[in-house]
Amino acid sequence: MFSLAEISSTYRQRFAEFAFEPAFVASVDQHVADVRARLSADGPGLEPTPPDPERLADYALGFLDALAEIDWREPVGHDYAVCRLTAITWLVHAHDLLPEVRD
Repeated sequence: MFSLAEISSTYRQRFAEFAFEPAFVASVDQHVADVRARLSADGPGLEPTPPDPERLADYALGFLDALAEIDWREPVGHDYAVCRLTAITWLVHAHDLLPEVRD
């Protein structure tokens, strides 16, 4: 079983692709918005509130469990799962949710 820190460590390397893959950036942005909506992370203000780390971790682990059930393997490109896991990682880093992954 993966922790949120392990997921973040694995998918953070995908951030480098943002510089030359605008479609990937757009897709990850949409996934970030969807994850926020699923976790009800948006508050009343214009700025989205940080997601709760425990709820994000539960969501991420459930997503990984579903991928394991279908025997998903990470592709070279960007499929739905890669975009979703990269979005989860982006949320972790954007909101500094894990002390061990701080820059």
